[in-house]
Amino acid sequence: MPKALLLENIHPFAAKSLRDHGFEVETRKGALGEDELIEALDGVDLLGIRSKTSVTRKVIDARPSLTAVGCFCIGTNQVDLPYAGKKGIAVFNAPYSNTRSVVELVICDIICLLRRIPAHTHHMRHGMWDKSATGSHEVRGKTLGIIGYGNIGSQLSVLAEALGMRVVFYDIEEKLAMGNAQRCETLNELLEQSDAVTLHVDGRKSNTGFFGEDQFAHMKQGAIFINLSRGFVADLDALKQHLDSGHLSGAAVDVFPVEPKKTGDPFSTTLAEEDNMILTPHIGGSTLEAQEAIGHFVAQRLEDYWFKGSTMLSVNMPQITLNSLPGTARIAHLHANLPGVLARVNRVLGEENINIAAQALGTEGELGYVVTDVSQTPSREALEALRNIEGTIRMRVIS
Repeated sequence: MPKALLLENIHPFAAKSLRDHGFEVETRKGALGEDELIEALDGVDLLGIRSKTSVTRKVIDARPSLTAVGCFCIGTNQVDLPYAGKKGIAVFNAPYSNTRSVVELVICDIICLLRRIPAHTHHMRHGMWDKSATGSHEVRGKTLGIIGYGNIGSQLSVLAEALGMRVVFYDIEEKLAMGNAQRCETLNELLEQSDAVTLHVDGRKSNTGFFGEDQFAHMKQGAIFINLSRGFVADLDALKQHLDSGHLSGAAVDVFPVEPKKTGDPFSTTLAEEDNMILTPHIGGSTLEAQEAIGHFVAQRLEDYWFKGSTMLSVNMPQITLNSLPGTARIAHLHANLPGVLARVNRVLGEENINIAAQALGTEGELGYVVTDVSQTPSREALEALRNIEGTIRMRVIS
């Protein structure tokens, strides 16, 4: 019986789906450190994680039998993707399933900060009745600056316009503007005109420290700042300085450079005592609807890969979409992208007079992936010959 390990409170639907498909499933609430993960992966075929567990080279080398990793979240920067691919481990994520949840929280943060709800709540809790409109604004007519105009940024753009906001955005790639949104040629152009600035950049290493003192200094007087993307992209010390000075009127932060691994662990930040501040524990995509959708989506990708060999929507493998197995056996051969591998695979099968019912080949970067449906299961000698083809990374027989 194949085994799956699901960490970090992944939605129960994922465990149920995998069990229904014949997997033995172990679930754990928290994230695991490197050595803990290596120990837990003994005998595990499929691993499910969220954002706190890192799958490093050390983990991959220690557990070479691991077949696939499902990231039950948007990001995949917690996995060494190129190295996983070179070792034959397919990685899947859910790039769209929690988009709406993140967008709704950003909208909520914008409204609360512009109305100074966190500050009023703080005053009420400390016995102060401060019924005043000072510093409170409607969102209608304000300019929202979106940095990173991908799935989340573009959907946020639409909802913000529906509230009457003017939307400008900045992205290093060419993106189609939604509605009346306007593209800014430079980041500073966006910062200097935006009443609210929200970050939605990805987790690539080059984005570390992307938004720091210089960027905060270019923001409008009285503007608000929101980060629901990655903890390492914004300098929180610089943010605090601009809040303390009165340059910025408020901020919402959902992600932090260092975060606890599990619910209930202690956490502290120097931003906690800021007046008009919203602090949330990395819950941008944490709604029941989003987590259920993610559980369904990623579990389906893992099942398709295990039972069909399908790599569609994998983030580190050549893309091949496959239907259910029609014949006796399916041979999934992952290899280095070298010339002649397909011919060698077919030669081995031909020497055994094995009829090929269907075949699909995909290449991406340094990897090649050929999937062959055959009319009969090859002999041990033929399978060994397939494994010994130059450049072979992993070969599986699915029957």
